[in-house]
Amino acid sequence: MFYHVKELQYRAKPDKPDPVYAKKLQEVLGGQYGEISVMMQYLFQGWNCRAESKYRDMLLDIGTEEIAHVEMLATMIAQLLDKAPVEEQENAAKDPVIESVMGGMNPQHAIVNGLGASPNDSAGYPWNARYTIASGNLLADFRANLNAESQGRLQVVRLYEMTDDAGVRDMLSFLIARDTMHQNQWLAAIAELEEKEGKVTPSTFERQYEKSDVAYTFMNCSEGQDSQTGRWASGPSMDGLSQFNYDPNPKAQGQNPTLNPAPGYIHGTPKFNQ
Repeated sequence: MFYHVKELQYRAKPDKPDPVYAKKLQEVLGGQYGEISVMMQYLFQGWNCRAESKYRDMLLDIGTEEIAHVEMLATMIAQLLDKAPVEEQENAAKDPVIESVMGGMNPQHAIVNGLGASPNDSAGYPWNARYTIASGNLLADFRANLNAESQGRLQVVRLYEMTDDAGVRDMLSFLIARDTMHQNQWLAAIAELEEKEGKVTPSTFERQYEKSDVAYTFMNCSEGQDSQTGRWASGPSMDGLSQFNYDPNPKAQGQNPTLNPAPGYIHGTPKFNQ
């Protein structure tokens, strides 16, 4: 059961309207690494969790917090659109120099959303559930969560640099700080699981069934050998079970594939004898 508290988790009030910046801010609301994505990802991971109860509780804690971040961003976008001078923005954007700087207002903010936010990214592409990951393997999922928070924080930091509005920056500074915590949170959870399971996921697959002779070999599959100097090419493997080695010239080990002709009802291209 969810309850809604009328007050926002943190202030979301710009100093002045800015419909062009509202368009940019849509990215961290409805983009691939936006707040809607992490909200849905964490909640579904929590609802699907079959592991220890502390992981379910933690996932639902952070997933519910992300709902609050969605609300903050939607509120901020709506206020950035207050009294949005759509015609002036469009006329200004006719100047190619100004257009290159401004990017123009998103007309759907006025036409479709009534000067409100939408579950879309900054290019107007609708949010997609395929952005989310909830596999049932917590180690795999938590690594995906760390990536999501890393990309999300990167985008919010870039947006911080794109405005001098003190009110907007104040809210973004809060979101940046929470992303700092969330990255640390996932790193801690990953470390805890790795201590129990090891570093390679899934840990439950019988290692005897994998081709062990290539399990720790870095293959040089492009021109140049600069990659040989990396940590991944020599020394102990990260799971502590073997040593990395470097293959400078990997050889093909498979067959030269030749497919049989398709049956007649497929109407593919027939194979003619030379």
